Amino acid sequence: MREVMPELLEWWRAGEEIGVGTVVATFQSAPRPAGASMLVGPDETAVGSVSGGCVEGAVYELGREVVASGAPVLTRYGISDDDAFAVGLTCGGILDVYVEKVSRETFPELEDLAADLEAGVAVAVATVIEHPDPAWLGRRVIIHPGEPVTGSLGSPRADDAVHDDAMGLLASGTNATLTYGPDGERRGEGMRVFVWAFAPKPLMLVFGAIDFAAAVARVGSFLGYHVTVCDARPVFATNTRFPEADEVVVEWPHRFLEKQRDSGAIDGRTVIAVLTHDPKFDVPLLEVALRLPEVAYIGAMGSRRTHEDREARLREVGVTDAELARLSSPIGLDLGARTPEETAISIAAEIIAGRWGGSGNRLAAGAGRIHHD
Repeated sequence: MREVMPELLEWWRAGEEIGVGTVVATFQSAPRPAGASMLVGPDETAVGSVSGGCVEGAVYELGREVVASGAPVLTRYGISDDDAFAVGLTCGGILDVYVEKVSRETFPELEDLAADLEAGVAVAVATVIEHPDPAWLGRRVIIHPGEPVTGSLGSPRADDAVHDDAMGLLASGTNATLTYGPDGERRGEGMRVFVWAFAPKPLMLVFGAIDFAAAVARVGSFLGYHVTVCDARPVFATNTRFPEADEVVVEWPHRFLEKQRDSGAIDGRTVIAVLTHDPKFDVPLLEVALRLPEVAYIGAMGSRRTHEDREARLREVGVTDAELARLSSPIGLDLGARTPEETAISIAAEIIAGRWGGSGNRLAAGAGRIHHD
């Protein structure tokens, strides 16, 4: 929903009724992840995507029907369906799509939700998408860490169960469909609840104010990271040189990283790119980075000779083999990259592969599923 929020909010403020289709579950090689949304606007326009073009036409028509009837619909599109070719989903994937009508009446909390997203506040939205009692369908709660839920799904038991599970999803920034008994029982089936977990953007910390860092910051921003560029040299670490970074910090890299660690800003989604390849910066910085309890990625730039020298220096200050094993160096995948932009793609590719368990090999040379869990 995040990517279509500007248009959705504009129509909502104008008092319009909007059809919203959301991917709530995917199987096999589904083209879009859970949480991807498409709007059917009051002016008969479509905004967003649920399948990268495969089933948009079918979801568009269903969205119009749902706006007219007011009754939400959960439907499945997949290659196993008789009408797979008719709707165009021939990639082998399966999508569960929940389509609902959104208006001031059905979603009065939308403006507050949009403000939370704009401010980077962690918030989850849980919606009942399947239930044996039709009266429960479409009910939703808004969940903030450390606060009671806003709204109700239908019972305190269901609200409490979904609140606890949504907090776990917020911690990882993961959207998911959860299954419960009809009253929120942990063991049982009958009720399915889709949770949008709007966690703050994950951090990308780029150390070294060089031309490669500008390209990495640009790609990191495109991938949805909150990008910080840090360098101890004020003449190089300027907003002018890094216009696409969210912030540029002038400070010794290891001291800045220690402050981020101590403030609790770093989590399991954080990625760290060390591009300085200068021992006086690299060694104290990596000594801190490699001992962080959890980060998604730590990479360091440099030739193989630079890497060997850096590794020896880190061992001298007590970094263990197990800690060194967390370091990706030389940084990036072997794409043959030469320019800063190509190198940034190489680094981004390694980060993505690490996140999803990809091999980095050519898809054409392999077999089996394209998308990893």
